[in-house]
Amino acid sequence: MGVVLLVRHGQASFGAEDYDVLSETGWEQARLLGRHLAAAGVRPDAVVRGGMRRHRETAEGLLEGAGWTTPPEEDTDWDEFDHLGVVAAYPDLPTHELDRREFQHVFELATARWTSGEHDADYPEPFGGFSGRVGAALARAQERAGSGRTVVVISSGGPIAACCGALVAPEPTGEPDPALTWALWGRFNTVVVNTSVTRVVVGSTGARLLTFNEHAHLAGDTLTYR
Repeated sequence: MGVVLLVRHGQASFGAEDYDVLSETGWEQARLLGRHLAAAGVRPDAVVRGGMRRHRETAEGLLEGAGWTTPPEEDTDWDEFDHLGVVAAYPDLPTHELDRREFQHVFELATARWTSGEHDADYPEPFGGFSGRVGAALARAQERAGSGRTVVVISSGGPIAACCGALVAPEPTGEPDPALTWALWGRFNTVVVNTSVTRVVVGSTGARLLTFNEHAHLAGDTLTYR
């Protein structure tokens, strides 16, 4: 049985000029995860990352901590959705600068509107398109995992949540139920911890979600959600 480990990137730089840069905490989270996985005997057959800087830097920290030499491969279908664009499209967006708590509240309202599918014309990438490209990336990772292989994927909270929603919300035909996937996405996305690990097992009957949001390698100030 193969396994795909979905890793959320380390903490990025909220409020900085360039959000897409790991904070010092984010770098430490990545190295801690690497040491944790290596100690658990994980030896990946492939390491895949999204195309964003925070994905690349998390991969670098992860490999440093683990001592792995497997070269990361880029797959931009694992990139996060344009969260700032989704928030900017929210019609009741406050005009003042938002702190972390306020931003989180507005973010949840804005993404609920995005995932509803009722305002697709307002977004360059509607939720259906986003979940479709992430589903294609997951299918490629599953194929590579095959039987007995391990694929580590470094991505973001949104894609990982989309994978989880699709895996636990199938219709009788085996295809995900879009309405339920949208509802589950918001539940998963709001609680994905930085550098947490979500395990997908791949067997003869397809892929199954085994665990979600493992983060035993984190404690205290290294445990973050944003």
